[in-house]
Amino acid sequence: MTVSANDRAPAHLLVAEDDRAVRESLVRALELEGYRVTATSNGAECLDAVARDEPAALLLDVSMPLVDGLTVCRVVRAEGNRLPILMLTARTETSDRVAGLDVGADDYLPKPYDLDELLARLRALLRRAEYAGEDEVATLDVGDLRLDPAARRVFRGEREIDLSKTEFDLLELLVENQGIVLDHTTIYERIWNYDFGPDSKNLAVYIGYLRRKTEAEGEQRLVQTVRGVGYTVRTPL
Repeated sequence: MTVSANDRAPAHLLVAEDDRAVRESLVRALELEGYRVTATSNGAECLDAVARDEPAALLLDVSMPLVDGLTVCRVVRAEGNRLPILMLTARTETSDRVAGLDVGADDYLPKPYDLDELLARLRALLRRAEYAGEDEVATLDVGDLRLDPAARRVFRGEREIDLSKTEFDLLELLVENQGIVLDHTTIYERIWNYDFGPDSKNLAVYIGYLRRKTEAEGEQRLVQTVRGVGYTVRTPL
């Protein structure tokens, strides 16, 4: 049974899946694990259930009628809701993974998925959300850059910087490890949960986004490249 050690009620999950057979099978599996589950068959119902039930996590199919999964995720994040979202989809192209993560999904699992892997990823999302809610997270600072993980806001001096979810997650990872060079594989696994391989330009593109935004008013560069290794954040010498 997936119940916490101090006997709290099992987590309430929301499943949004338009395929009836897949939806019912997933609900049964989650209930056998001890979760309480609400199931919806389209994006509009899903958004209503998010607002009404305040679930602990959302398992979200991308291809749904009325409102698709990407739009659902975008709306949830636009409302400031940090609900953990595991996106499930038959789309397996790299661009599809990136699209899902960019609109705010926390993790991405292609179909057909292994049930044990899905349950493991779900447990990881719930643990991460629980740890984040236990204490107020202190701000992270590098030079005149200030990052507030709890509010997901970034400032360079007095200037606030508007970042996408992936941009924020990448900057947070680098700042948390300031002075440490993180290799490409480590960053891909931590941010995208997937290594796109040595030929991918995806990481370099996002590093470029961060540099443009954090240096928009001529500020000194903080996001540094270590050639042949990876990236780090450090104040200039």
